[in-house]
Amino acid sequence: MYRNHNCGELNLKSVGEEVMLAGWVQRIRNLGEIQFVDLRDEKGITQLVFSGEMKDAFAEVNPETVISITGKVRERSNKNPKMPTGDIEIEVSNLEILGKCKSSLPFEINSEKIDIENVKEDLRLQYRYLDLRNDKIHNNILLRSSIMKSLRKYMDELGFIEIQTPILANSSPEGARDYLVPSRLHAGKFYALPQAPQQFKQLLMVSGFDKYYQIAPCFRDEDPRADRAPGEFYQLDFEMSFATQEDVFAVMENVLPKVFKEHSSWKVDEGPFVRITYNEAMEKYGIDKPDLRNPLIIQDATELFANTEFNAFKCKTIKAIIVPNGAEQGRKFFDQMSEFAVNELGAKGLAWVKVDEDNNLNGGISKFVTDEIKTEIGAKAGDSIFFVADELKTAQKIAGQVRIELGKRLDLLQKDVFKFCWIVDFPMYEYNEDEEKIDFSHNPFSMPQGGLDVLNNKDALDILAYQYDLVCNGYELSSGAVRNHNPETMVKAFEIAGYTEEDVKTKFGALYTAFQYGTPPHAGCAPGLDRMVMLIANSSNIREVIAFPKNKKARDVMMDSPSVVTDEQLEEVHIKATEIEE
Repeated sequence: MYRNHNCGELNLKSVGEEVMLAGWVQRIRNLGEIQFVDLRDEKGITQLVFSGEMKDAFAEVNPETVISITGKVRERSNKNPKMPTGDIEIEVSNLEILGKCKSSLPFEINSEKIDIENVKEDLRLQYRYLDLRNDKIHNNILLRSSIMKSLRKYMDELGFIEIQTPILANSSPEGARDYLVPSRLHAGKFYALPQAPQQFKQLLMVSGFDKYYQIAPCFRDEDPRADRAPGEFYQLDFEMSFATQEDVFAVMENVLPKVFKEHSSWKVDEGPFVRITYNEAMEKYGIDKPDLRNPLIIQDATELFANTEFNAFKCKTIKAIIVPNGAEQGRKFFDQMSEFAVNELGAKGLAWVKVDEDNNLNGGISKFVTDEIKTEIGAKAGDSIFFVADELKTAQKIAGQVRIELGKRLDLLQKDVFKFCWIVDFPMYEYNEDEEKIDFSHNPFSMPQGGLDVLNNKDALDILAYQYDLVCNGYELSSGAVRNHNPETMVKAFEIAGYTEEDVKTKFGALYTAFQYGTPPHAGCAPGLDRMVMLIANSSNIREVIAFPKNKKARDVMMDSPSVVTDEQLEEVHIKATEIEE
């Protein structure tokens, strides 16, 4: 036995006890005849005292060495109220070195000397096993485990059953690139790692299971972002038979507020969550994942400038953002916002005007803005107004990013709160200008609003789908849909996107065939676990809540993955590497 107590549980009631502790040496303070050592394990820190012969025995020990000690608990003379064990210390009588540590570390761990976030990320990821000893990162992983337990508990309470679906699956067009796995037994054929358990969970509904869930691994060959893990991620995937959109919303509005409240002290929105149509989101927020902590709203001012003499606004869509009390900002602020719009967003410019304390317009493009325009959009004395002019979609997008940046720079976001909203009524299709064809805009397995009738009789770009996203604090937390469970409707939906019935049979053969044998209406959703933990941990980097993440280039620098394999290995799976990265 190496320990009979952990490093976070001893207190004054333990004084006089003979105890055994084990852990990592975090800090060493040499005071001549006496040496004080902070010993750390996952549960906390306890101060050790080495004196006499024990001080000499400890002389060769470096920080982060793993040791086991025996000693007597005594009351500290200089108590530390910031530590749970700050009233006591251990006078060490026996020391055993369990795992030596080098004298120099790649970076400091749990030290006051350095802020871990300022260490180069690739260095941290290369030595991730050391990085995970850092309190902040370590606690994130413990938090993740606790959140997973909560999710399972609440889904179980609602009558869902956990079922695992395959990892080696088939390739299907679900919006991202597949990770392909060559088959040794079937030459020239490939498995694909699932982008989501989409087809399997729908087949479970055909199989007669009422409510399925799993915390599912998903694999997509996408470019990394701060809020998206490259390569692989996890989601709480669930599906319900005989369910409508409202039934799915009820589950999410039951489970997520409980999980967020259980693991955070922030205020959490209760259900029912705010619902915003996709078109409204694009008009008011310029993005389909609006952060409702930001009070700024985008307005359409196109008609108000119909007769403008300002050339930059002619024949353009005009979007306006009023910033309450924004007139108090100096010229430098407006110039910096204009530079941001042009340099970061690719805007042609960012127009602005101030409303002074006498309710007069000045600065920027004030000579082109009338009092009538100011009144119509609701600007008051002390406000400032920003204008974006471009084609509709571009103007929406740029105005949306300007709104976000204004919220950050002016510190407008509501603090310590989780604001949820549903984005609903997504368009079923969009026009792909690069390929000059109609594409699915969201999940291809979704039910169109109106079913087969609208697919046959309505313009494709006007068709809405029973698709929905759940957004929290500006992050897309979840996507879901009512599924298209009718084979005739399914074939027609894919036909509009350029697929033949034979394509559907080939790519989705299991679903297509299964739907011929009696399929209940079904719907589901899949909140992202990684993003959920990131939000609750109040982190802006998703890699901080994943034990062994890839870096920004989708590489595992600790395991040197991806890596070159031998020609023999390639030959076994019947493929050749035509190009190898230097």
